[in-house]
Amino acid sequence: MELKKLTRKGFIRTVTCLVVLLTALLAGTLQAASPEDKSVGDTGRTSFVSVKDRKFFENGAPYCYVGTNFWFGAYLGADAAYGDPDRLRTELDLMKENGISNVRVLGASEDSPLDNSLKNTFRGPSTDYNETLLRGQDVLLDELGKRNMKAVIYLNNFWEWSGGMATYLYWTNSGEFINMGDPAHPWPAFAEFAAGFYESEQAIALFRDYVRHIVSRTNSVNGLPYREDPTIMAWQLANEPRPGHRDGRGFARLPAYNAWVDSTAALIKSIDPNHLVSTGSEGTKGCLEDAQCFLDAHASKNIDYLTFHMWPKNWGWFDTANPDGTFAPAMQKARDYMSSHLDLALKLDKPIVLEEFGLDRDGGGFAAEAPTTLRDRFYGIVFDQVESSLGSDGPLRGTNFWAWGGYGRAEHEDYLWREDDRSYTGDPPQEPQG
Repeated sequence: MELKKLTRKGFIRTVTCLVVLLTALLAGTLQAASPEDKSVGDTGRTSFVSVKDRKFFENGAPYCYVGTNFWFGAYLGADAAYGDPDRLRTELDLMKENGISNVRVLGASEDSPLDNSLKNTFRGPSTDYNETLLRGQDVLLDELGKRNMKAVIYLNNFWEWSGGMATYLYWTNSGEFINMGDPAHPWPAFAEFAAGFYESEQAIALFRDYVRHIVSRTNSVNGLPYREDPTIMAWQLANEPRPGHRDGRGFARLPAYNAWVDSTAALIKSIDPNHLVSTGSEGTKGCLEDAQCFLDAHASKNIDYLTFHMWPKNWGWFDTANPDGTFAPAMQKARDYMSSHLDLALKLDKPIVLEEFGLDRDGGGFAAEAPTTLRDRFYGIVFDQVESSLGSDGPLRGTNFWAWGGYGRAEHEDYLWREDDRSYTGDPPQEPQG
């Protein structure tokens, strides 16, 4: 049922993009491919995505998309006990059949002491990176390219589930760390600790070593340098990079945070001028709940488009135990949050993507058979607002819902992740699976 609804919405969204294109053609306003729309010779793949006039373009035509989060794509592609290349191909076929053309994937993970973090990772503290997992990413990109699908690859994580910024600090501060959810260090202790990353020259240097390695990589499957592969839509600095907490040092840390955003984006551009770069920001919720913080983080000339995420339950708008009393006001807050971020995109004259949004199954259940009535309604509200923006030539040009579970199912009765699990249901390991 959910896939049929996504297919319908994907079809409507595609039609909307075509209407925008046809309207531009009839008005004589559609321009030929800009210099940024570089072709790729005889690879048989589509061109790079570029940005102009608050829109994405591909092959000179407006590009907008229905996408999903597929963080474990490279893991499935790996020739390892934790991989399953056959399932990867099956999942991508299912996405393609249902109108999904863009996946947001994890391109970095760090061997960490943090609870609930991945244990098979792209790297440890040295520059001896995990070639098996990197080859899994090569397989992912090659399979995406065969289906004319695109990837947004994030290169770090503010949160603990893939190691992330807190792990870079652990590697460079003589082994100190704070676990997310540790009663001895209640919120926002973890957020404040992780945000120290932006002020650590040693941690940033280790991170940039990895950025240089991955962005300059050549695909071991098809021989195509990553910088020449239009299957990659964008490099992303991190998953939900926050400057810290508004009640901590968040505002004082903003100069270091903004400097990291700009300098890291510039580094990527210096290696790979063909691809877009984005932040991975949640929006104002992840930027001290301050509009200026969000604007400043995206004002850099090296950041091509804005991103934002939306989590009604996680942010306290919606209570699964009281759906009747909280769903309607939560949806109004969702509409307002979307509208406010479209306004911010207009201020910067850049496109914006809603690249994470989700809601629990009814009653907070995890079983595959648990209904998704309220989630379906939430998705409908989101996609209606997306259609409205596209129809009015607005800046909202794409979405990646959270998340793609596909054929994955929780492996345990308590729905919790175990170190050797390989089912990959879409949820990261710190959350119940399903």
